[in-house]
Amino acid sequence: MAFDAEAIRKDFPILSRQVNGKPLVYLDSAASAQKPRAMIEAMTHAMEYSYANVHRGLHTLANETTDAYEAARRKAAAFINAAETEIVFTKGGTEAVNLVAAGIGSWLQPGDEIVLSQMEHHANIVPWHFLRERKGVVLKWVPVLDDGSLDLEAYQALLGPKTKVVALSHMSNVLGTINDAKALARMAHEAGALVLFDGCQAIVHKPVDVKDIDADFYVFSGHKLYGPTGIGILYGKADKLAALPPYQGGGEMIGAVSMDEITYADPPHRFEAGTPPILEAIGLGAAIDWLAGQDRAAIAEHEHHLYAHVRERLQGFNWLRVIGEAPGKGAILSFTVDGAHAHDVAQILDRYGVAVRAGTHCAEPLMRRFGVTSSARASFALYNTLEEADAFVDALTKTQAFFA
Repeated sequence: MAFDAEAIRKDFPILSRQVNGKPLVYLDSAASAQKPRAMIEAMTHAMEYSYANVHRGLHTLANETTDAYEAARRKAAAFINAAETEIVFTKGGTEAVNLVAAGIGSWLQPGDEIVLSQMEHHANIVPWHFLRERKGVVLKWVPVLDDGSLDLEAYQALLGPKTKVVALSHMSNVLGTINDAKALARMAHEAGALVLFDGCQAIVHKPVDVKDIDADFYVFSGHKLYGPTGIGILYGKADKLAALPPYQGGGEMIGAVSMDEITYADPPHRFEAGTPPILEAIGLGAAIDWLAGQDRAAIAEHEHHLYAHVRERLQGFNWLRVIGEAPGKGAILSFTVDGAHAHDVAQILDRYGVAVRAGTHCAEPLMRRFGVTSSARASFALYNTLEEADAFVDALTKTQAFFA
């Protein structure tokens, strides 16, 4: 049976609104997805009915909230085929990368090498630059080919005895390129390196099995996964998490504290200092429940169909440049319009109720690789329809006329 986007849309209250007198066409889900009612209601219920701080409480509300918080951890673990103790709650994918980089950085030496790629989001670049500045490590860059795919021969050539960490995107937030994480991890492990994947985009569009991939670390954010902001997940193999020193100090992450010494809790609580994002974790758990209850294969087919439909309609538009057309890519369309700045394109599209992202998409090295200072980006999600895809193309054609 074909995927019913119209039925799914009823789960998202915001999609019924208008923008500038036009029906909202939300094509900015790669930046942050809209929220299903099930997630909104789960957070509301927690606030209205059963809220307290988690852990260490002995009263009913504390126990109920702790149960809901830890249930969310179990849901996240099951979602990616991990153990519950391998799931660390962070405030987002960015903090998750920073946590790993800071921990690994404590034992890296000058001259050690970290392999990144030109398609990385700044969240998977800047924390490693900190180690370049502070520890003298060397950053190596995997080139991106003209179609937006990784240069695998160059990747293999970069791996060597000095390679300590490989940190790569599972799916590019600009190009839509889906990398073969399992193959990339195997090659890195053969060189003796640890592997971290930025899964913030991939986790939304395809099932992820961290055991099958053999990732040492895998990170993703809640707000792109139809959950709330302020919450992210760090998966780490149990032994790899146990080898990391604490990231922050405070309550919850300790074993015992005296004036003379301190001991630390085991993972994952070692990395969750202070009051955690309790409501956000509960909301993320509800979002995972909601998404896990959908036919994800049908969703992927639907999103691909939307992208293919738009690409077909855009054929022959010589004023349009599409950036990234790797085989098997996800439903992300990054583009430039001749004679127009991406910000202007996005603002004019907004007049027609069409929401797209514009700028560097936190991927400046990739922008330079393709010789542009910015681009516009339309990203498709499960709640988008063919009618919205057509509305986007029609609005884009009208927008181009402003610059013709």
